[in-house]
Amino acid sequence: MPPIVLILTERLDPTADLVVTALNERGVTVHRVDTADFPTSLAVTAELGELGWHTGLTSPVRSVALEDVSGAYYRRPSAFVFPPMSTADRQWSELEARIGLGGLLATVRNWLNHPSRIGYAEYKPVQLATAVTAGLRVPRTLITNDPDAAQRFAREIGPVVYKPFSATSERDGRRMFVYTSPVAAEELADDSIRLTAHLFQQHLEKAYEVRLTVVDDEFFAAALTARSPAGQIDWRSDYDAIEYAVTDVPGEVREALCRMMQKLGLRFAAVDFVVTPAGEWFFLDLNPNGQWAWIEHETGLPICAAIASALAPR
Repeated sequence: MPPIVLILTERLDPTADLVVTALNERGVTVHRVDTADFPTSLAVTAELGELGWHTGLTSPVRSVALEDVSGAYYRRPSAFVFPPMSTADRQWSELEARIGLGGLLATVRNWLNHPSRIGYAEYKPVQLATAVTAGLRVPRTLITNDPDAAQRFAREIGPVVYKPFSATSERDGRRMFVYTSPVAAEELADDSIRLTAHLFQQHLEKAYEVRLTVVDDEFFAAALTARSPAGQIDWRSDYDAIEYAVTDVPGEVREALCRMMQKLGLRFAAVDFVVTPAGEWFFLDLNPNGQWAWIEHETGLPICAAIASALAPR
């Protein structure tokens, strides 16, 4: 039987489309599922036997037995969609679906990455501490809801930036991105800081930044040089001003990052570094489910082929 790969993602996902095409070209059977189809058009039936769960996922057009899946890719699945019901019933149904269907999906072998490891690694305090213990340089960082502590930190180390723990927020029903922002010590005398946790970090002088995509033991590094003031603070705010180049990863950075990936239980990650004018690499962020297709488009780095190989080795 040819290998079967399960891909969990939303219906419109051009990045997943690339992986589906690469797998199809290798003769791999791909079963693509969006959890938004559960429970209205996706059915699950699982029976526990001596060897574990025998689980079938069935849609109106096809079905797959999860025990036959040889590799699974967690991309961007949507939230469950339920028929009209009360708020209390919806909350209960969502919890049951997450634990029931989500628990069965968690038993699939060879995830890239396993959903539970993605959730754990997304915590910025976890990844920053793991980076330090793995041997990576990390800018001085403060997490606080105390404006006095924030002011002391900014005065002590000089220029600082504010970084959100999550990159997006909802406002008036619209998805909005929150970018890294420079802040002065006097701006931090603000009582609204007490209302939630904030992350402040040492602002580093940059020669350029690196987006490093890791797939198992393969490293794909792209140097990103921003040519606008906004892009120099956060390159995500001005993609049109970025110049791309393939670059090498120093051996000590590679070894430390491998240790970090192992500690976090990850096989894939999109990792951001700052490279200073002195050539020092500082770890900024790790996204266990980060975007990579535009890096391949801009640089020609064969990331998609590496992902296909990780899911279905030749």
